[in-house]
Amino acid sequence: MRYPTSSYTMKAGKPFFFSLIVLIAAIAAFYPPERPGTKEQIQLATMMEGLRQYHFMPKEVNDAFSAAVFQEYLDRLDGGKRFFTRTDVETLNAFKLDIDDEINRRSFEFFNAASDRFATSVDRTEGWFREILEKPFNFEIDEHMETDAEKLDWAANEQELKERWRQQLKYEVLSRFADKIEDRQNGVEELQDKSMEDLEADCRKAVLERYQDWYERLQKTKNSEYFSEYLSTIANLYDPHSEYFEPVEKQNFDITMAGKLEGIGARLQTDKDNTKVVSIITGGPAWKQKELEVNDVILKVAQGDAEAEVVTGLSINDVVSKIRGDKGTIVRLTVRKVDGSTKVISITRDEVVLDEGFAKSVILSDASSPNRVGYIRLPRFYADFESAAGRSCAVDMAREIDKLKNESVDGLIIDLRNNGGGSLRDVVTMTGYFIEKGPIVQVKSKSGRASVHQDRDPSVKWDGPVIVLVNEFSASASEIMAAALQDYERAVIVGSPSTFGKGTVQRFFDMDNAVSGNDDIKPLGQVKLTIQKFYRIDGGSTQLKGVVPDIILPDNYSKLDIGEKENPFSMPWTEIEPVEHDQRVYRVDGYLNKLRELSQERVRESAAFQLTEANAMRFKTQQEQTTYPLKLDYFQAYVKEKKAEADRYKDIYTPDESLTVYNPAVDLPRIQQDSAKIASNEDFLTQVKKDAYIDETINIMSDMIRLEGDYARNSRKKVK
Repeated sequence: MRYPTSSYTMKAGKPFFFSLIVLIAAIAAFYPPERPGTKEQIQLATMMEGLRQYHFMPKEVNDAFSAAVFQEYLDRLDGGKRFFTRTDVETLNAFKLDIDDEINRRSFEFFNAASDRFATSVDRTEGWFREILEKPFNFEIDEHMETDAEKLDWAANEQELKERWRQQLKYEVLSRFADKIEDRQNGVEELQDKSMEDLEADCRKAVLERYQDWYERLQKTKNSEYFSEYLSTIANLYDPHSEYFEPVEKQNFDITMAGKLEGIGARLQTDKDNTKVVSIITGGPAWKQKELEVNDVILKVAQGDAEAEVVTGLSINDVVSKIRGDKGTIVRLTVRKVDGSTKVISITRDEVVLDEGFAKSVILSDASSPNRVGYIRLPRFYADFESAAGRSCAVDMAREIDKLKNESVDGLIIDLRNNGGGSLRDVVTMTGYFIEKGPIVQVKSKSGRASVHQDRDPSVKWDGPVIVLVNEFSASASEIMAAALQDYERAVIVGSPSTFGKGTVQRFFDMDNAVSGNDDIKPLGQVKLTIQKFYRIDGGSTQLKGVVPDIILPDNYSKLDIGEKENPFSMPWTEIEPVEHDQRVYRVDGYLNKLRELSQERVRESAAFQLTEANAMRFKTQQEQTTYPLKLDYFQAYVKEKKAEADRYKDIYTPDESLTVYNPAVDLPRIQQDSAKIASNEDFLTQVKKDAYIDETINIMSDMIRLEGDYARNSRKKVK
């Protein structure tokens, strides 16, 4: 079997959020004891049988499915359309409707043909980049480069494809060249005696060395990576969250779920030729440094003071290997912001402080209100599935609530922004802290009635007012909690126009357990399958639609295409019968519209939120602008313009000096153990103070407490 020799444009496609994971009894096996065939044949057959038996919406493997696999895999091989020509694609078209037959007979004609064609394309382009970089570029020519491959057709011939390479290489040299010119103007000593010709030659040499190094690494790429991508391509057509995991990938997933993280503290994802930041790990070096942001595209990586290396087009593993390093060393990332500006960010590598990735609380007190508000940030619904003694977010949340109750807070804010989900068991337990007992979420398999996951504990951990803060990156388990508390009218949901919209449940199946014998080819890896959908207790699904907050606040990303609905293979929205539910603890009753009106009035008068609205439109405009000038003065003007635009929105949110933020007394001895914990805590308190969303949520809480009292008096409702 022939595998691709390059991972240049392989698209990892791993979601930024955790799948909603449910622990259930292991199945016996997909197959009878012995499975004949190669390792790849057994992996494919085992995965397909798992999809057929257990996936929530198994698909018919027919010609339509074959065509979809064909298109998706080509996109993952060459998403940037820099390797295949139209002739290459037309040649491969012969397999377009045969892949379903190949899957059924466990053969890989298309995979092998695509691999061979891709390997040939890689060899061809190796000669091109050397030739193109031999001569100086003319940066006086007025030309532009389209960076969005979706707006491009496959190159008509090799000449047109080579021209794309010329533009790409020119852009990379131009980017370095403009940086060098700016550095020289800013007085960098080593550049003062160099001519423009020298600077341009240095930049071409650096790009050439980068590509030479890259091609050398291409030959060392493991064959299993490409086959894994092919398997995941097939699984992803069932839905975005079903995929194949090599053993090392599953280990990384378990580490992340357990909260044991290393690195700079950022999760990355390959998007065609680019590596994009999809989340910042709370407590990690990047989180503490505060400059790297979600949706930043990493363009270059430098080790300390060394020359920056362009990483556009490298595989996710290559990029991660360059960013990782020994504790205490510095990595410099050149990133492109959502607004189009570029920025160099220096981050000192370190171990992630694990405590920072777990639930934590503070007390908020505003000078304009007599109320003391408890605030709990929950980065994810973590659980250590491998150890009974491991951390559990439900246990930690109970502990944080107890701390705040001992501080006599009047209300509670639960911040689920950027929380991508996690453990189903824990979200059910945690939501039950706010009601006596009752249904939390409905979970339905592909056949049979929905099962209702209940809180069976009649005790109530917190019986006061609650606000849940969400955004467009709140997904899965976060949506379960927000939806349940909204359906019970137990809490006010505040945030961006909608949450992410992931309403499905996944489970890992170990292929080794599904195949007896064949020990010589194990481990086979694991397949993550979507086996259930979850539904709100009112019967509706969060799938695609997400949870719409009761009070919507302006958001920088509100105009961008974000969420489950943007994936063409997402499962549809559906609904089932609601389940009876009621609670007598605390009901947001009779004054929600008034809460909304008061908040909207403050938002209209807030300079910060008005700037946020304008910034959202700017982000949208930048997203739609995908061409870059390749003429030096135009490029410099473009970069300067984008930087100036970004600077106008740089300090939208400033600390609220009327807000006091402090730790529960019981936490102080632990925080004061060492300087790192002290610094991290001070940074966290500062970030809370300058968070306009928290500030407005405190105002909503004050209104909530006041209006609840007024409503109770006017309606003769018992005052708590």
